[in-house]
Amino acid sequence: MTTTTITATPLTGHIGARVEGVKLAELGDGEFEAIQTAFYDNGMLVFPDQHLSVEEHSEYAARWGEFSQSPFVNYLDDHPGVLELQNRGKADAVTENWHYDSTFLPQPPSLTVLSARKIPVGGDTMWSSQYHAYDTLSDGMKRMLEGVRAEFAGTRLAKRVGKESDIPASLHPVVRTHPETGRKALYVGHPGDTMRRFEDMTPEESLPLITFLYEHSTRPDRVYRHQWTEGDIVMWDNRCTMHYAVHDYGEQVRELHRISITGDTPR
Repeated sequence: MTTTTITATPLTGHIGARVEGVKLAELGDGEFEAIQTAFYDNGMLVFPDQHLSVEEHSEYAARWGEFSQSPFVNYLDDHPGVLELQNRGKADAVTENWHYDSTFLPQPPSLTVLSARKIPVGGDTMWSSQYHAYDTLSDGMKRMLEGVRAEFAGTRLAKRVGKESDIPASLHPVVRTHPETGRKALYVGHPGDTMRRFEDMTPEESLPLITFLYEHSTRPDRVYRHQWTEGDIVMWDNRCTMHYAVHDYGEQVRELHRISITGDTPR
């Protein structure tokens, strides 16, 4: 057993904490339990100066569950759960928008663990608390959204590989309840291509409200912006946070490894 004291320092008023006093490659069970508590309390965590190997990254992520794989992307041959993220250029940056990961899947990933390997000047990532987004809706809006589902599609990823038809999609509640915390979070996506329409409604009927909810979900008072440093491990809860990867680094090298954990059906 280790005697290391873990500290989790909040990064903003509503999302994120910086965790220090732990080495993820040498993690004890008691430390992992403390990390779990901090994770569910804050929605996303930053672990500076970890410098994990691919194997160590995989071992830490595996403590959270089975690895999830999404279509339209290629994983490392010798580590099939690890997705290598590289600079594809701004025009092909499908994550330069506010989104949850893989909402088009029937069971989207529950969480993601990202390892910073080569970092440019720029290339920040932002996260937004969807607990706070839901909590700050009016009572009338909360009542109206109760039980409402929307169609989420994998349009952006499909188009990147030239797929224009039979794009995968799933219906999910617009307000989902977190299975661990019991809290409600707003669950939306980019109007039109990611979040197409509400169930039993046309895209045209749905667009005004989807647009409002999407803009509401990412107001500055619920956002944390992370400036990456090589060796960072950042993890986030894909059931209650949205994120946005800023592409402002031109042709510079940017390499991160991503592991996502299988989730359940949103409810």
